[in-house]
Amino acid sequence: MNVADDKTIVREYFNSTGFDRWQRIYGDGEVNKVQLDIRNGHQQTVDTVISWLKDDGNLPELSICDAGCGVGSLSIPLAADGAKIYASDISEKMVTEAQERAVKTLENSENATFAVQDLESLSGKYHSVICLDVLIHYPQEKADEMISHLCSLAESRVIMSFAPKNCALTILKKIGSFFPGPSKATRAYLHREADVVKILENNGFVVQRQAMTKTRFYYSRLLEATRK
Repeated sequence: MNVADDKTIVREYFNSTGFDRWQRIYGDGEVNKVQLDIRNGHQQTVDTVISWLKDDGNLPELSICDAGCGVGSLSIPLAADGAKIYASDISEKMVTEAQERAVKTLENSENATFAVQDLESLSGKYHSVICLDVLIHYPQEKADEMISHLCSLAESRVIMSFAPKNCALTILKKIGSFFPGPSKATRAYLHREADVVKILENNGFVVQRQAMTKTRFYYSRLLEATRK
């Protein structure tokens, strides 16, 4: 299966059965124990990013690109706190859901713009570029290209998450207990942190903050890198 196929699978999955599944996970309705665990893990990652941005004390001054915004779990709270958000996702259904949630939630919906775009077609310049839980859908070579493109959009900072590749998680993935089966999800790729850091450094960035979210079914390594 080639890289183009991965991209097509991601788009089709999140516009069909994947949308229904992840809309529930990212919402507040009733879900099963596995989905609840993933919901809590994802929210921990989102909360960490929001806390990093708030700690800097300049959130209302920032322009932020949220690449792979999903249903707006990160974009909407950042826009509510005054940041100017450009949010995009490869899935039309995800973007529509994010827009609807933004209208219901935000007093000033002009703070957030949503668009259906794949990551490679993003353009413009933003103070910060954020990409959460996207790289897991792509192999290392494609992930390298994506990271480089995100770096080209960022004036000051890139924040991204990925599923870290280590012995324990590789074993879990192989025995099928790390992610749902093929009928329920896209292919899951693990990435070595050293490889991600190297791509960031090659594009003129240095890692400043890092965090790890680990629940029973959700593993996410989070890096913040700034221009040298």
